Amino acid sequence: MAYRKTPAVQARLDAQRATVLAAATELLAERGYAACSVAAVAERAGIATGSVYRSFPSKAELVAELFRSVVGREVAAVREAAAYGGDLHAQVASVIGTFAGRALGAPRLAYALLAEPVDPEVEAERLVFRRAFRDVIAAAVAEGTAAGRLPAQDPELTAALLVGGVGEALVGPLADGRAPADLVPALIAFSLRALGFPAPTPAAPDPRSVPTSPTLLTGTAGAAP
Repeated sequence: MAYRKTPAVQARLDAQRATVLAAATELLAERGYAACSVAAVAERAGIATGSVYRSFPSKAELVAELFRSVVGREVAAVREAAAYGGDLHAQVASVIGTFAGRALGAPRLAYALLAEPVDPEVEAERLVFRRAFRDVIAAAVAEGTAAGRLPAQDPELTAALLVGGVGEALVGPLADGRAPADLVPALIAFSLRALGFPAPTPAAPDPRSVPTSPTLLTGTAGAAP
């Protein structure tokens, strides 16, 4: 007969697993995947290395679960942004701004999620991560094209191109740990243009706001002799 864990034993195992994931998340955010060795995670969690292996049989499984945990929060944030109550233009700006803004707010962690070399098991999770973001954007694009607010296009293809383009544009600044102040607005503007939103028509200048030459006001410079 197979051994069945009691509720108390299972609760202890679940708590230990959560402790391991929390420690691994801290290391990932501070130093990236390379720092997430089983020994380093055990030390950060304050437990024996063998205890980590009881929760995760290998480093690859630990990091893959870590990736799922962290990415789940990021995808949830972008989905919340996609539910923004404004028009489609504002909705797209909210999604791209949230995606890029959160990445730049935690550059080491975002670089690990987007670009750092990882094991094949983790690379597979990275693909799931990109598809999740693609699906959020594709849903908004499909809604916009169906309503006639966007030109006809393949929503999944457009969304995949946007996720890839925005992600690639972020890699350099994330690796450097610094970004131009106008990067997020530029990424939003790029995304809106790529989707086919018409460029805003510049407003006609208010004559009252046009600067007037002081010489014309005073009538001194260049006055007839």
